[in-house]
Formats: sequence, C-alpha cells, structure tokens
Amino acid sequence: MGQEDLMSTAEDVADQFLRITKQYLPHLARLCLISTFLEDGIRMWFQWNEQRDYIEATWSCGYFLATSFVLMNLVGQLGGCVLILSRNFVQYACFGLFSIIALQTVAYSILWDLKFLMRNLALGGGLLLLLAESRSEGKSMFAGVPSMGESSPKQYMQLGGRVLLVLMFMTLLHFDSNFFSILQNMVGTALIILVAIGFKTKLAALTLVVWLLAINIYFNAFWTVPAYKPMHDFLKYDFFQTTSVIGGLLLVVALGPGGVSMDEKKKEW
Repeated sequence: MGQEDLMSTAEDVADQFLRITKQYLPHLARLCLISTFLEDGIRMWFQWNEQRDYIEATWSCGYFLATSFVLMNLVGQLGGCVLILSRNFVQYACFGLFSIIALQTVAYSILWDLKFLMRNLALGGGLLLLLAESRSEGKSMFAGVPSMGESSPKQYMQLGGRVLLVLMFMTLLHFDSNFFSILQNMVGTALIILVAIGFKTKLAALTLVVWLLAINIYFNAFWTVPAYKPMHDFLKYDFFQTTSVIGGLLLVVALGPGGVSMDEKKKEW
C-alpha cells in the first residue's frame, strides 16, 4: 500500500468517525474545553483559605483584595462554565474566562514561566475556537439568507485558535538523544504544523487528540498520587489543562479549520 493509499484510508476512517459522532462531538469538545476552569473553580471553593493566604502573602495586597481575587476566580470560572454548557451568552462567558486566564497569569507569575505561559495561551486558543463556534451558531439562526461567505472575524478566530493550540505540544517536546524521543518529536512536530496551517486538518487534529489523550493519562495520572502530596495538585492541574486543549482540538475536528487554511484554499484550486 502506497503513501497516498494509506493517507486516503486514514481520512476515510476519520470521516466515518465524524459521521458517527457528529451529534455528540461538539458537546464533548465543550465539556473537555471548560474542564480546567470547572476544576479550578471547585478548587477555589475547597482551598479558599490557602488560595487567599497565598495571594495575600505574595502580593501583600491585604485580606480584602486577596478574598476578592479568590471570589472572582470562583464565580467567574463556575459561572462561565455553566453559561457555556447551557449555550447561553457564550461570547460573554468566553470573554470572562479570557479575563480569568489573564488575571491568573499575572497573579501566579505565570508570565515568567515559559511552559505555563504557553499552556495558558493554548487554553486561550481553545476559547477562541469556542467563540468562533458561537458565531457560527448565531449565523445559523438566519438559515436561507444569502451570505457573502464566512465572516472574516470567525475565520481569523479559527486561525488564531489553531495556532495557539499547538503551543501545548511545544511544551511536550523532549530534547533527548534516544530514538523514541526523536521519533515522537518528529511526528508531533509534523502534526502540529499540519494543524497550524490547516492542511489535512481534521485528520491531523484527531491524531493529536489520540496522542495527547495517551500522554495525559500516562504522565498526569494524579489519581495514583495521595491527595496530601503536592505532586497530586501539580498533576491534576496539568491533567485538566491538557484535557481542555483536547477539547479545543475536538472543536477543530468538529468544525473544520475555517476559511484561512490550506484545506479551504484547495477547494479553489
């Protein structure tokens, strides 16, 4: 079997998967995407005192401001998750969660930690795709009305979302000299580039979902570490952040790459 035949077979399998799951995939994608916000909001409730004391000690901002920060995180994240899952005011919910990401980036000094910064940006990419999906749903309310094509803001949201999502994979590259690491980096980088430029996008994104899911379950198995150990919280944080990026990739699979992509341009050739 030649390379083209193999690629064609893989695309057929991906298309068959999409046909079977098309009714459920967007819902699963949204649930995965908001999972890190849901987990963090719940953690704010159960670790209220610890979070408040940390912010107060780090920033010397006083009891009131530290409490306000924790409350804002709790209400903003849980409220945003409820709105997104119920499909109400999705755009406002996304902007609220963008604000939470920016606030936490500064408050927890993530700005100076490249790995965590890239993961937060990848999370923002997932929210951009969710915004693009909500614009798509809004337009579908006027089905039958002639359109000049996909709106530019939506196209560029999808492009920005795809590019930001791949930052997650940059944090997973291992610069070791052994054969397995080199192979993993080469395959991963090729898939990342395909998603970013929008070529064979659904197949590449679906492959990345499977790869990232396997890595997440293997490396971030927080349930195997006792809850009293600090590593439990670190692994849990990584697990749900990675799950959110999986949700963003599932949105790419469900919605396609958008107008600014090689897949879309191929239709014009």
